[in-house]
Amino acid sequence: MSDGMTFSQRLSDLAYATGWGIVRGLPEPVAKGVFRTAADLGTRRDGPGIQQMRRNYARVVPKAGPAELDDLVRAGVRSYARFWKEAFRLPSMDHRKIYQQVQDTIVGLPLIDAALERGKGLVIALPHTGNFDVSGIWLVGYQGPFTTVNERLKPESLYRRFADYRESLGFEILPSEGGAYRLLMERLRANKIVCLVADRDLSKRGIPVTFFGEETRMPAGPARLAAATGAQLLVVDNTFTDDGWGVRIHTPIQVHGREDVATATQRMADAFATDIVNDPANWHMMQKLWLADLDEERRKALTTGPSRSDTGSR
Repeated sequence: MSDGMTFSQRLSDLAYATGWGIVRGLPEPVAKGVFRTAADLGTRRDGPGIQQMRRNYARVVPKAGPAELDDLVRAGVRSYARFWKEAFRLPSMDHRKIYQQVQDTIVGLPLIDAALERGKGLVIALPHTGNFDVSGIWLVGYQGPFTTVNERLKPESLYRRFADYRESLGFEILPSEGGAYRLLMERLRANKIVCLVADRDLSKRGIPVTFFGEETRMPAGPARLAAATGAQLLVVDNTFTDDGWGVRIHTPIQVHGREDVATATQRMADAFATDIVNDPANWHMMQKLWLADLDEERRKALTTGPSRSDTGSR
């Protein structure tokens, strides 16, 4: 193909373009019904992602029997479908109304104010729970634009769609490659806010942590940035409610230099675990997360050889 796209990349790009082009125009009851039906169909098909979600939930709720896990997976897929339904509709929704609903119910707001009063910026770390884009709309309304990072998806047009979507919500988007770390440090040194989704990094850069009793890796970025700039690190829990969204800010972490990065990342992982176990269906993790789920070759590559998890600036 002349533009370098594979057939599957073309399909992905078309699917997301259709979502942002059509779903936002549907009446809410129709959109809700379509995504609920699609979620239930996906659950019944029990593809690899659904099977992995079940294995992940079995770690979160180890005493759950087969029937309870079935119910949890169904609820989790419906929650994930709600995330995408809202993602396609958020650009045309009333952002002021969203801001006010979150503002009326948010927990832990003084922690943000106190962190920024220190003058060294704020790093917010969050897992794949609820709808973090809604929380971002609230944060823009409360403090103005913040900076975050998007994975450099392929094809480039798909990455651009996601970047354009989040920029339309008021976020500053940096690609995960191409000097993002340096720019994030600049924002923090200007006493700005950086938000990073941080519950999965199965690469040599990831920090080893224990999560629900088993080893995995989580991004070094949040703690490294806090260590390098003196910024406060906070954890945010995003949840769905029947008629809106919940946001809870908690676990202030001060990272005292490079030697404290691993400890701070473990504290972050522990905070994520506490939030997830309280509302597991709102954790949308369909990928392999724990090292034990990886094949032997990939697991060995992560746990042997030269480590790239240096916590200094690059």
